[in-house]
Amino acid sequence: MTDSKPPLKLVAMDAEDLAIVSACCQDGVLKVSDLEYLGRDKRFLLSLNRFVWEDADGKKSKKNFERRRTVLHFERVNRVQLMGVDRSQSDMVLSLLAITFSEGEAPGGVIELVFAGDGAIKLEVECIEAQMSDLSAAWEAKSQPTHAD
Repeated sequence: MTDSKPPLKLVAMDAEDLAIVSACCQDGVLKVSDLEYLGRDKRFLLSLNRFVWEDADGKKSKKNFERRRTVLHFERVNRVQLMGVDRSQSDMVLSLLAITFSEGEAPGGVIELVFAGDGAIKLEVECIEAQMSDLSAAWEAKSQPTHAD
């Protein structure tokens, strides 16, 4: 295991904050079983293995690539809609591409988690209230994720 920096903890209270969380979680991988909606608490959470982009910028050697176990949770979630994500396939692997926000009746709107392969999860929220927390030390990643231009 490597541990170049302490665990990252971020809070998002607006669309600009959410864009930063999105950038940090881009290319995070998770299983469908890592998704959970706690309706009574109006909380949606997921755990993922995020690629540590903030340490990989400009580096070419794979020994510099890291992942960390991370949890994301969203508060004040009134409704969850899954598209292209089958809850019955708990071992299906998802790759998170982006987290976006579309404003509705202010301060509410829809937070969308966009996955590779046309999967998405829409969270109808009263407002943006999210937190990202690294849970463990980093470990070496085999490669840096790449995307077609």
